[in-house]
Amino acid sequence: MPIAVGSKAPAFTLKSKTDAGLVDVSLAENLGKKNTVILFFPLAFTGVCTQELCDITSGLGQYADLGAEVIGISVDSPFAQDAWAKQHKIGIKLASDLNKAVTDAFGVRFPMLAGVGDTSARAAFVIDKNGVVQYAEQTPTPKDLPNFEAVKAVLAGLK
Repeated sequence: MPIAVGSKAPAFTLKSKTDAGLVDVSLAENLGKKNTVILFFPLAFTGVCTQELCDITSGLGQYADLGAEVIGISVDSPFAQDAWAKQHKIGIKLASDLNKAVTDAFGVRFPMLAGVGDTSARAAFVIDKNGVVQYAEQTPTPKDLPNFEAVKAVLAGLK
């Protein structure tokens, strides 16, 4: 069960692979400055995840216009995420939750995806500048996408 709207978002610092090497990605970077959209997704190099993040990349300006940064989180390694992002021209910040600690803190672990193992469920959160969860959605199945119109509506109300 995802953490509830109105609760304080769990603090996190995860790794991301960039051309400059491994860098830290944290929610704290945005606190007091901008809202954050966190998208948990099951696995890189899978059809639905690729389509979702490519679609978000093509509409990234809409989120920036609403005063938000989008961060994608999965249990993939930062190296796999980087290769996937380069292959598919995914432009959002990706963060690796290899040990599933942030996935668990947000309450969105998906057990035994396709018999392979536990991953992050597909989920979306809007965290305001104060670190409070303003929107929380875990989709019924990994094949379902979050309601991005609802995400944008919440962001518009926070502007």
